[in-house]
Amino acid sequence: MSARIDDLLARMTWDEKIGQLQIVFRPNPDDAAALVRRGVGSTFWPPSAAATNALQRVAVEETRLGIPLLVGLDVIHGQRTIAPIPLSQAATFDPDLVRELARLAATEARSGGVTWTFSPMADVSRDPRWGRVSEGFGEDPWLTSLLVAAMVRGYQGDDLSSPDAIVATAKHFVGYGAGEGGRDYNSADLSERALRTVHLPPFEAAVRAGAASVMAAFTSVSGIPMHAHRRLLTDVLKREWGFDGVVVGDAEGVANLVPHGVAENLADAVRQAYAAG
Repeated sequence: MSARIDDLLARMTWDEKIGQLQIVFRPNPDDAAALVRRGVGSTFWPPSAAATNALQRVAVEETRLGIPLLVGLDVIHGQRTIAPIPLSQAATFDPDLVRELARLAATEARSGGVTWTFSPMADVSRDPRWGRVSEGFGEDPWLTSLLVAAMVRGYQGDDLSSPDAIVATAKHFVGYGAGEGGRDYNSADLSERALRTVHLPPFEAAVRAGAASVMAAFTSVSGIPMHAHRRLLTDVLKREWGFDGVVVGDAEGVANLVPHGVAENLADAVRQAYAAG
């Protein structure tokens, strides 16, 4: 596989490389297929096995290099069979149960063509006003770390090429659950001690468990938007912890560097985000 990847990279044009870095959602299958023909490398679930297979055939048979799509979906606490929300799962204090529930979700999601989930949420939240507390494992960093690792292992199993495995994404790196006033997308004013003892440990646990993907947060941490935060995305996540997977932006997180006031325009925002990691 490594030789195959090296060969593809050597033959790819810059347009093809940039296309492979894009993830899009187009409900209309013709619109989605048109983007795939242009080289887009990832899409949200179409949403059925038949529709996914049709789109994969476009990617493999109608593009120059025939690279299959990554198909993403927010599989949070089940796909067809719905488990309790992660906050309720945390109340069991049972990592084995959390892992088994994630394994069931992965099996069902993969059967429909999903290969990538944007879960688990590793944010520690101590403000009940925040609207996404239900998606995380609560206020304790130790319990959150245990259950995040369990969920990663459940989604990914022992082998990502297995037909019942999907790529896990630890989100939202980092401090998303600490927005001021419990307001979503708000700034987080965090000391180094708070980062190291509360908010970073669950993400490190996800990395140690083998998470293949980490999602950057919408928030700014101590004045720096996370999608441009090189110290945390590169120095901590990649160099300190050795993470060598995919860092994915959250929705319009890269474009939002413009209204954040740190990027002049979209092209500048993209440059800053890639430079940050």
